[in-house]
Amino acid sequence: MTWQFTLTGLGLGLIVGLTGVGGGSLMTPILIIVFGFKPTYAVGTDIFHGAIFKSFGAIRHRRLSTVHGHLAFWLFLGSGPLAIAGVVVSYALRNSISNAQTILGYAIGVALICGGAGFLAKSFVKRGVQPSEAPFIMSRRDKLIAVGTGALFGFIVGLTSVGSGTYFGLMMVLVYPLTMPRIVGTDIFHAAALLWVAGVGHLIIGDVDLHATAWLLLGSVPGILISSRYTVKVPDMTIRGGLAGILIISGLKLLNVPEANWILGAGLVALLVVLTIYTVNVMLSERRTAPDPRTTPERA
Repeated sequence: MTWQFTLTGLGLGLIVGLTGVGGGSLMTPILIIVFGFKPTYAVGTDIFHGAIFKSFGAIRHRRLSTVHGHLAFWLFLGSGPLAIAGVVVSYALRNSISNAQTILGYAIGVALICGGAGFLAKSFVKRGVQPSEAPFIMSRRDKLIAVGTGALFGFIVGLTSVGSGTYFGLMMVLVYPLTMPRIVGTDIFHAAALLWVAGVGHLIIGDVDLHATAWLLLGSVPGILISSRYTVKVPDMTIRGGLAGILIISGLKLLNVPEANWILGAGLVALLVVLTIYTVNVMLSERRTAPDPRTTPERA
């Protein structure tokens, strides 16, 4: 099984490049539900692939000067060690409990549901503080919040691979007076560093399928490099709602709720129908309200 991994990587790379919205959290449920990976190997492979994949974005944002280095450092001060703790807990569960895969699968399911809800919340939540172009000097309180945020969500990422591009960005929107480009850049830069630490940890304990990782990268890296040159005029709510819905439905599947297969199939169909109707309505509304160039008076 090779080209299937490459095609999957290509699809995720195209999504990230075309929309600018991270789809990394989709990799773990895809590896488990579609390819039949054990949860431990799905998490390790996803994290190691994400470390390499997001490094390209991190370098790009660093060159664009959209990374707040001090904030990324204080986030990593909490997330790095706790991500390793998450890896250690995963390793301990695998070697001491007979149903460790089931337990980790449930943990991933909960993380996916929370991650989907958090991803959707980023579209609705109001700014906690007003963004500013002025240099942001971190106070002691800002640093403590960053370390605490990193510790909490770093552990979740190390254990489940979910949330490196959701939880941290949401907290930055609520707490820090950064513009959206700097939030995105700092989020991606920090996520790359965090995933490298967790990814190497999973590699050491043998939870990374290097064969799958290589073929995933063969699709995802060209996908994001090619598609990042273009943009797709799709409503932001369609993209975020679609990804959030898929994460939540996948989480319910991994939690083995009653009739999980029916929920997965019917949920995806319903999500597709609702988002299609919403997108068509928004685009038609924009066309109706757009000024007609034939009737717009020319400027002298």
